[in-house]
Amino acid sequence: MFDSNEGPVIGVIADDVTGASDVAVALRRRGLRTMLFFGTPPEGTDLPGHDALVIALKTRTVDRREAVARSLAALAWLRARGAGQVYFKYCSTFDSTAEGNIGPVLDALADAMDVPMVATTPSSPEHGRTQYNGYLFVGDVLLSESHMRHHPLTPMTDSYLPRVLGSQSAYRAGVVPLAEVRRGEIGRRLAELRGQGVRYALVDAVEDDDLAAAGRALAGAPLVAGAAGLAGGLAAARPSSSYDDAPAPPLTGSAAVLAGSCSARTLEQVAAVIEAGRPAHRLDVLADPDEESLAKAALDWYDALGPGSGAPIVYSSLEPAALRRVQEALGGERSAAILESAIGRVARGLVERGVTRLVCAGGETSGAVVGALGVPGGVIGAEAARGVPWILTASGLALLLKSGNFGEPGLLLEASATTPMGVA
Repeated sequence: MFDSNEGPVIGVIADDVTGASDVAVALRRRGLRTMLFFGTPPEGTDLPGHDALVIALKTRTVDRREAVARSLAALAWLRARGAGQVYFKYCSTFDSTAEGNIGPVLDALADAMDVPMVATTPSSPEHGRTQYNGYLFVGDVLLSESHMRHHPLTPMTDSYLPRVLGSQSAYRAGVVPLAEVRRGEIGRRLAELRGQGVRYALVDAVEDDDLAAAGRALAGAPLVAGAAGLAGGLAAARPSSSYDDAPAPPLTGSAAVLAGSCSARTLEQVAAVIEAGRPAHRLDVLADPDEESLAKAALDWYDALGPGSGAPIVYSSLEPAALRRVQEALGGERSAAILESAIGRVARGLVERGVTRLVCAGGETSGAVVGALGVPGGVIGAEAARGVPWILTASGLALLLKSGNFGEPGLLLEASATTPMGVA
């Protein structure tokens, strides 16, 4: 159905910052020279030699009209710079609300590119996300039975992806079953679904080899969507560039941890930092629902720390019961907006005080940090954990932007140590 080509520039539109770093490192691993930008770059942005351009947006939970507008602006920028294949990157747990934004953004991109069929999958076996018969699994359980059922912003209560996507989109969704993936019949099945009036084909994949097969079948597709796993499959199917070993973060200067995710894994990681005796300060939005005041208190606390205490952590992550109390008192959107603004202000203050290594936990948190710092983008460096690379900016700042669910329990602690993970 799709014709192969000599490997055009891949242009990626990611719906959050941590997802952008995840997909960027998946492309870099395959030898593609990859550039990452936070937000759609301005006209005239210098572009050295590259094979992939990744734009990190913050569109996962914003109003769907705004998500569509930002995504279309990113699409126009990428296509103007020669992107022959566009990849819409969403989370491997299909994070979305009942209204979107995966469906509305996909509809807008497909309409703008006049694409009749889009293949997609959130499968990412290395992160424990697999799709079978159209159902999404997190580890050994269905998505709807996982921790994502209680996500504060995007609770996922249905595991059958054609139904989830179909509820958000103006078009029908179908499935490419695993048996057909493994028989090399992806193209035939896509043509069959298209003949039935289906626009979105969710491709089963439970192993990396399945994603590699999908990547080969979709090598010439103008628009593809999914998590980082399928992007890696696409990259593997094309001629790779010679790319030097990824640079490591600088060892000089101080580090700090900023955590806002309330995922179970981030809570474990925050607990590990605190249990290790690191200085810790919690942003208590119930006690002080003002972003400026919250940030000032955190920075005053930081200024009072003595030398040799180790990299501190400033966090707003809460256990589910405490999070519910906050949302009941202030509302989910208001409390999130206050905390994101506060943590962005804290990040700016820490950098002004000489911090050169920031370890951030959570997609919304990471987006708030890069937005507050005005960081335009950076080079993809060594990975501190699978899918969690260091991002090295032109100003010398090293950023680790971690999705809430990623990494082992000790990741935040080890990444902010004197010799961080990812350093040989």
